[in-house]
Amino acid sequence: MRYAELILPIPLPGYFTYSIPPSLEGRVQPGVRAVVPFGKQKYYTGIVRRLTDTPPEGIEIKPLADVTDALPVVTEVQLRHWEWMADYYLCSIGDVMKAALPAGMRPEGSRKEGLRQNYRPLTETFVRLNPALLEEESRLHEALDSLKRAGKQREALLRFLEEAGLTPESTAAFSEKGPGKGEKVPPLAPLPRSAVQKWTSPAVFAALAKRGFLQCFEQETGRLDTTPHATLPPHELNPAQQTALDSLKAQFRERDICLLHGVTASGKTEIYIRLIAETLRAGHQVLYFLPEIALTTQLTERLRAIFGSALGVYHSQYPDEVRVEIWQKQLGPAPYPLVLGARSALFLPFRRLGLVIVDEEHENSYKQFDPAPRYHARNAALQLAAYSGAKVLLGSATPSIESFRLAREGRYGFAELKTRYSRVEMPAVRAVDTRELRRKKLMDGHFSPPLLEAIGKTLAQGEQVLLFQNRRGFAPMLECNACGWVPRCKNCDVSLTLHKATGRLVCHYCGYSEPVPALCPSCGSKAIRPRGLGTERVEDEIALRFPRARVARMDTDTAHTRRQYEQLLSAFSRGEIDILIGTQMISKGLDFEHVRTVGILDADTMLNYPDFRAHERAFQLMAQVAGRAGRRKERGEVLIQTRDAAHPVIRQVLSGDYEALYATQLQERALFRYPPFYRLVYLFVKHRDPAVCHAASAHIGSLLRSYLGSRVSGPLDPVVARVQRLHIRQVVIKLEHGLSPRKVRELLRYALGELQSHPEFRSATVYFDVDPL
Repeated sequence: MRYAELILPIPLPGYFTYSIPPSLEGRVQPGVRAVVPFGKQKYYTGIVRRLTDTPPEGIEIKPLADVTDALPVVTEVQLRHWEWMADYYLCSIGDVMKAALPAGMRPEGSRKEGLRQNYRPLTETFVRLNPALLEEESRLHEALDSLKRAGKQREALLRFLEEAGLTPESTAAFSEKGPGKGEKVPPLAPLPRSAVQKWTSPAVFAALAKRGFLQCFEQETGRLDTTPHATLPPHELNPAQQTALDSLKAQFRERDICLLHGVTASGKTEIYIRLIAETLRAGHQVLYFLPEIALTTQLTERLRAIFGSALGVYHSQYPDEVRVEIWQKQLGPAPYPLVLGARSALFLPFRRLGLVIVDEEHENSYKQFDPAPRYHARNAALQLAAYSGAKVLLGSATPSIESFRLAREGRYGFAELKTRYSRVEMPAVRAVDTRELRRKKLMDGHFSPPLLEAIGKTLAQGEQVLLFQNRRGFAPMLECNACGWVPRCKNCDVSLTLHKATGRLVCHYCGYSEPVPALCPSCGSKAIRPRGLGTERVEDEIALRFPRARVARMDTDTAHTRRQYEQLLSAFSRGEIDILIGTQMISKGLDFEHVRTVGILDADTMLNYPDFRAHERAFQLMAQVAGRAGRRKERGEVLIQTRDAAHPVIRQVLSGDYEALYATQLQERALFRYPPFYRLVYLFVKHRDPAVCHAASAHIGSLLRSYLGSRVSGPLDPVVARVQRLHIRQVVIKLEHGLSPRKVRELLRYALGELQSHPEFRSATVYFDVDPL
């Protein structure tokens, strides 16, 4: 008997072996889906990884229940990539499978209910002429003859013939003089019933169906856009772009990975387009990554204008049925040559992958934080490209320190664009010292006089303004002026954020909310005041100061769906919004023609965050949002409000000096043993009982320290030490590059297994975060 080793979408290590019953022999091969029993009641749909003649010993082997595919739905390259991800990110391969496959491709169920089918093909009712009437023209003529006294039915049938493909001359011939004997009717296309009902009444249609002249049937239509798209040639490259393109093409002959460092609005996308076109002409496929789903809106229009129906778009906000159909298309004879998507596009099947583009490669949105696998799409894409024999192009105006160092060391190819495409100067960036202005009582609420003046001038010229504040809600917290009481989440160790529009206090970690109290519950005082600044408050205060301006806000409260985001972007692009206020959603790669002024309202919150990457991220955010100003015609202006105008990062942003940021960050990270000199692994322990959480984290921390020594720090409390009523402890592991990654992973897995062997710790949630952000 033969056996199949399966991947099941569950968080348990390893593969699961099932016997292949004789009825399924010949249908089982790697990459197909199989339905299997699991435990006493469950059924899962798994992926066959390999076949074997030798089953594991000492366990009961159950038979496969069914095989659902004639051909593999997962390629060998994908399976190898899944295995790499499970090994590297210290999770189960079942976690990877669950993240990779759309839910509709992995139905589950129980013995009583059976499999729950999450995906159903989209069908439509079509109408066709009775096939018997197509055999000879005389039969169709007889049918029309029988309708001489039913004028409306005869007229409807003639209209159907014409719409289905008969020429008006042929239809007239049937109507007037009849057909020739023995001749067949030309082939006719079925018509959607919805179209037929537009020009005939239900009663007439029912009568024709009852007579047997017309027949209805269901046909699968699919959910993907199959409309042909006209295409245009790409824009001409300027000399700087052409030089960068030539350099990249030359370096790709020697290296598999290149970094394109181009200032904002330098035209990196045009270089991507040229490389995409060359790759497609060579018969290969391209995967184009963006860090945010929202960014696909503008770029889809731009790429479709050039590549037409060759472009497919894939991300997690599409309905599951659409994602299933895109997956099936990629396995079929006519896959999308070019796929644009967010990090989930990493998992699509590609047969001929030739180029991977990771735009805005520095973005932390490429990192999956929860649930497992906690992967970084940029790094995982590098491995996918290696398995596929593809090239990788990383692009950014503010590259990650790690990528820039690899380029500097010559391990990546490197090209630069130092000027904007339109030859417009980079925006003038200046810092506004709010500490000094507050001392002189010159601040107008949260706005400095220079910023208000710049906004007013921009509006008077008919141009647009972006205001960046990286906190949503009205205010990060409430506080009682009398006793200092601050409302806190009952589930998490964080203060509640005030959302004025809904009149509620909301936890941004677990979603808990409660109404805003009229009196302080601690002392009974009415002196409860908002503290801090959120986008909702900015919107209110700006509307008071510029009452004639059209003001809108873009954050996850106002744009939590793709449609809402697209509507806001479209309105801003059309000039229907004068001032757009937003969080980091407005900083990432968006291209607006009429933005003249950008205001960064509170730079200090970004700079003072307790994380070793805080200064790098602050620079990236400020430089990126500043890059939205003055991209086309006239030079833009950026004002950064800060209480520490002399801060090194502020000075680096003012001068656009990424090299200075890079140099200072390298010095600090080498000193304190951080990436890129060391690899980081965080271990998290979570439990509802703080005593269990502390004991379990202390146990595994001590065990790891016995093997890895001073490389292990903690356990300690993270920034937020309780979320959703789970107490959290963190162990930090810093590993120099000389250590064997395989041996380290084996050690970490051993330590996890040893912890879970203790009954008192089995209820704790323990997981690793490799290369955390």
